[in-house]
Amino acid sequence: MAEENKQEATEEPKIGVYTCHCGINIGGVIDIEAVKEYAATLPNVVVSEEYKYFCSDPGQDMIQQDVKDGKVNRVVVAACSPRLHEPTFRRCVREAGLNQFLFEFANLREQDSWVHMGEPEAATEKAKDLIRMAVAKARLLEPLEAEKVAVDNKALVIGGGVAGIQSALDLADMGFKTYLVEKQPTIGGRMAQLDKTFPTLDCSMCILAPKTVDAAKHENIELISFAEVKEVHGYIGNFNVVIEKKPRYIIEDICTGCGSCSEVCPIEMPNYFDEGMGMVKATSIPFPQAVPLVARIDKDYC
Repeated sequence: MAEENKQEATEEPKIGVYTCHCGINIGGVIDIEAVKEYAATLPNVVVSEEYKYFCSDPGQDMIQQDVKDGKVNRVVVAACSPRLHEPTFRRCVREAGLNQFLFEFANLREQDSWVHMGEPEAATEKAKDLIRMAVAKARLLEPLEAEKVAVDNKALVIGGGVAGIQSALDLADMGFKTYLVEKQPTIGGRMAQLDKTFPTLDCSMCILAPKTVDAAKHENIELISFAEVKEVHGYIGNFNVVIEKKPRYIIEDICTGCGSCSEVCPIEMPNYFDEGMGMVKATSIPFPQAVPLVARIDKDYC
């Protein structure tokens, strides 16, 4: 396999461009024949074909036959969304004996025909640009091999609003160790500040409080409140995240949330929880159902 990849990497690129009509989705707007003829003039393009549906078996057979015959060693498909069919065409070239990473996709549907339905001439010119870019990239592609690596079953959820809380609970229930980071002293987000929820007009805290408590008590969830993400490094399956936890100036492990410290605190400040409409002590807990139920001292007022 390594020898084959070395050979593919050193060979002069022979690029095949396969432009799909996608029924009338692309062909009904873009002049496919003009695009096909243009693609044939690009450097290193040795095959330029068009077909009604390249994702169909006959369409894939055309691509595979060109690969097997040695006509092409790079493939560009100009069609619909790579989100939908990139795996299809990677498998197609792989089964023909070509490294699947010597394939490039040009999206002529979502990025062109669907957004320029009333401008067929401009859409055709844009299609040429998209294909020219895809061919330029294909010329530089090198064969790669997929690797399997060990992955820790851990997840980080940034933001402890109701969406973040539910996401953390869902992940934790699936067995993932989940870190829930929230920049405020308590989780709950804006929903905690609401009186009622739409459209049932239920008490928002009646819905939110059980979720915040579940998140705090879940064995697979670690709450990191009053903290912010500072750096993210890595890639899918292997992220390293730096989190800065701000000081509360209260010993969290022994705070019971009784509120005694607020009673003796002599300093008042605008209450951020009610958007400054009222005042609160500089040593306080944001609201009675706060999770975690731990006070903090606001250093800006002390």
